[in-house]
Formats: sequence, structure tokens, C-alpha cells
Amino acid sequence: MAKTKNKKTFVLDTNVILHDYRSIYNFEDNDIVIPITVLEELDKFKRGNDQINYHAREFVRELDQISGSDFFEKGAPLGKGRGRLFIQTGVPFSPKMNDSFSEDIPDHRILAIAEYVTEKRKGEKVILVSKDMNLRMKARSLGILAEDYKTDQVKDLEVSLNKCIETKEDFSQELIAKLYESGEAGVPVETFFPKEEIKGNNYYILKNGSNSVLACYDPVRKVVRKVEKLNTFGIYPKNSEQAFALDALMNPNISLVALSGKAGTGKTLLALAAALQQNKAFEQIYLARPIVALSNKDLGYLPGDVNEKVSPYMQPLFDNLAVIKHRYNMHSSENRLIEDMLKDERLVISALAYIRGRSLSNVFFIVDEAQNLTPHEVKTIITRAGEGVKMVFTGDIDQIDSPYLDRQSNGLSHLFDRMQGQDIFAHVHLEKGERSYLAEVASNLL
Repeated sequence: MAKTKNKKTFVLDTNVILHDYRSIYNFEDNDIVIPITVLEELDKFKRGNDQINYHAREFVRELDQISGSDFFEKGAPLGKGRGRLFIQTGVPFSPKMNDSFSEDIPDHRILAIAEYVTEKRKGEKVILVSKDMNLRMKARSLGILAEDYKTDQVKDLEVSLNKCIETKEDFSQELIAKLYESGEAGVPVETFFPKEEIKGNNYYILKNGSNSVLACYDPVRKVVRKVEKLNTFGIYPKNSEQAFALDALMNPNISLVALSGKAGTGKTLLALAAALQQNKAFEQIYLARPIVALSNKDLGYLPGDVNEKVSPYMQPLFDNLAVIKHRYNMHSSENRLIEDMLKDERLVISALAYIRGRSLSNVFFIVDEAQNLTPHEVKTIITRAGEGVKMVFTGDIDQIDSPYLDRQSNGLSHLFDRMQGQDIFAHVHLEKGERSYLAEVASNLL
């Protein structure tokens, strides 16, 4: 196969494949090198029910199906318009490697292979691709080019965050008044934004001096309507962002909602309140969150059964439920409803790993801490949705616990970037903290 101009060779780290098992097809016509150490590491991940275990198994199947068996000398073709896939066996550490890294560990063996391939393919750009920042830094110390896996990264994150709520100053006072008069019917979008092509459930703060109105574009009816601040199962929105969030959560035409924002903005509380308010419309309410420690087997060292191990990670979800319960008298019908729903498992609070495999139909499904999920994990969860399902993903993209995700590559950012403009989707970014003045100051300054 003739070399194309500026052709590159990418050496893949294990975490890239565990992040996206089809990553080998995302490097255009460039060649891919898989270090033999990566295959050894993948072997350790083949068993288990987590997403990384699934990716390890699928990648091995993918290798088995690729036509051409010579992975070592000529490489196996990856398809039309793509390069070839090579597997590189282990190589001795160079003197430079030995001087820099004394330990013989998988990361260093991958570095040794990347260094070897760089020397072997002189004149061609060889790049180590890893989601491990520390490994990338080690590679650069050896003069090896290294970069993150960028295929599913959000390029214009700030644009995506700012697009969901727009503030328009000096807006027509006449149109603001017309919106107040229209009620639920709304006003045709052409009247408000005659020169703009609007897609999706966009939210607006329309201002004219001391007059203002909260508004939403309804893509189903093609109208702009007023957004009300409504009491939702004891929770009243304290600012415009929370009002928009509740509007999206209560709208039956919106089946997928993303709520992003820092701690204390009320994301999970609002989602849970909206779910309880609509309890008659759904058979079950699932409230789940991923446990990052589960992938590192940290839970195995904790005492107790599965529920006792997971319980500390679920406590923040129970705290949100307690906030709602405290809005009512202990013996109120609302608190009795919550207790009955918990008892009958119509309200389920659990680790995401134990819900992920279930069939989802007629369910209000809230995924908390979604910033700790990969884009593929978010896709897997959403594609399990059956009839009558409403899905809500909440999270803070500035508080990521996974070592291989960041603001641009996590599942929550990927979700609202890719789904923006769809009629069934709404994204609200909350910035105003409502826990307390102390919490707000700490969040901003510490």
C-alpha cells in the first residue's frame, strides 16, 4: 500500500479502547499500532458487567473479524479509506527508557513500544494516543509525540453551554406584553424572531428596562410561550434557570433533559421533584448515579453486602429526597406517597451499574453525576429507552472523578452538544447556587 503524504501512525493506549472500542476506525487513512501490552491489559477487563468490560470484549471480537491475519508485519486493512492495523510485540527498554523509568510496568512497556515505532518509522509522524495525562507527559519527556483521544470531544463547549438560555436586552415592550396576554397558547415564533431560524427547546429572558418575561420556544407548536414559576412537589424555583429546568422536566413533549451546573444549583432536587409531581404518569421513578470506584474495585474492600457497600455513594440522592420530604408535614399525604413508592419499588434509588441492564418502559429515569460517564455509556443508557420514558441527565462538568474524562470528553457535555436543536431535547445550564450564601462563596472562591 503506497504511503500517502503526511501519513501518521497512531499508537493506542489501553484506556482509549476501553473508552471507545471502535476507536481504531476513527483515524482516517492513518495506520494504527496496538502494543501487545494493551492486549494483555484488555484480557484483565474481559469479565464483568461494567461498560469498560463490554468494550474490552467487543474490541477482541472486532480484532477477530478484521480481514487479514498478518497483524505483525504487513498489518490488517481496516477498510476503504482507512489505514492498516498492526500489533507490535514487546521490545527491550532503550537506555533512555532505563534511565528514566526503572519499573517494568504496562505503561512503561507501552512507552517503550511507542519509542520503538517512532524510530522504526522515521520520516513519519508517530503519535501515542492516551487518555492518561501522566502517560502523555512521560511520553513527551522521551521526545515522543502524544495526544488525547479527541474524536468525541466537544469542540465549542462554551458555545453549547451559553446556547440553551439567551438573554435579550431592550426587547420590544409590546411583544413582552403580548406574551403575558397569550397565556399557554403562546405567540407565533415569526412574530418574535422573524429573521432567526430556531431549533429545539430554547429558553429566553426577554428584557425591556424594568419589564421582563421568561419565555420558551415550543418546536412542536412553533410558538414562543411564557414560562411560569410553578410549585413542583413542594419545590419552588428560586431563579430563572430553575424555572426553565422545571419547565423542561414537566413538559411531556420533551423526553430527554440535560441539566448541567455546579454543586448547589439544584439540578438533582429539581429533577426528583418533577418526577414525584408526575408520579401518576410513570410506573416507576429511577434515580441512579455511577460509582467511579466500582471500576477500580475499591468497593470490594469495604465491609458488608452489595447494598451496604453502595449505600454511602447513594447518600446524596437520599439527601435530596429528604429535602422534599421536609417541605411537608411528617404525616402528610405527600410523605406517605413517597414512603409507599419506596416500599413498592416505584421509586428506586440505586447505583447505575445495577439499573443499566434493565428494560426501561414508562419510567422517569434520572442519572445523577452524568459527567462521570463516557459518551458511549450515555448513548448505551439512552438507547435502552422504551415507550413512555423520560430521561434526565444531571451533572457538573467541572467536577469529574474519572481520571480519563475531562470537560470536553465526558458523556454529559457530549450529550448536550450533540442533541442541541432536537425537538425532544432540552438543556438548561444552571449557574446560580441556591444552597446558602456560604456554599455559594465557597464554590466561587475555594
